Amino acid sequence: MNPRRWLHEHSLKLLAIRDTPVAIAGGVAIGVFFGFSPLFGLKTLLAIFFAWLTRSNVLAAVLASTLHDIVLPLMPVVYSFEYGVGYFLLSHPHHWPHLLTKPPWEGLHGRGWLNIFKIGKDLLLGSIVCAGPVSAVVFLVTKSMVIRYHKKHPPPDKPQLSKESV
Repeated sequence: MNPRRWLHEHSLKLLAIRDTPVAIAGGVAIGVFFGFSPLFGLKTLLAIFFAWLTRSNVLAAVLASTLHDIVLPLMPVVYSFEYGVGYFLLSHPHHWPHLLTKPPWEGLHGRGWLNIFKIGKDLLLGSIVCAGPVSAVVFLVTKSMVIRYHKKHPPPDKPQLSKESV
């Protein structure tokens, strides 16, 4: 899979959506936000639900939430950074986690839900903290791109008004 071609095709799909720039940008921001989350299997469903809840564009949210598929080889690095941020915020006094030479769950007795929740809590908080600013920037960039695209390529059902017709 060629990442450059994938991004080009999907960006054209986003620009061709008939909706307001705010709704499209909101859908993309929601999709990117949930793309950062470690909630495997729920990312797309959560993106659809929150896009519907906020009246953002659902298709834009789905397209943006699948962005994590293209950066899948980099996700361990992203999740490691998110875990570090979450660990830092939840530790008292604040400190970064030790260099992970082995997974934090290795050597724990009973790999039950309590151990997963301890690790997952750090990772989930770190993903929220990291995804928030990125999603805000993505919203602003996408909104300006869609506005610029719609000015250059008006939808066929809404012709441009000339000064003579006004």
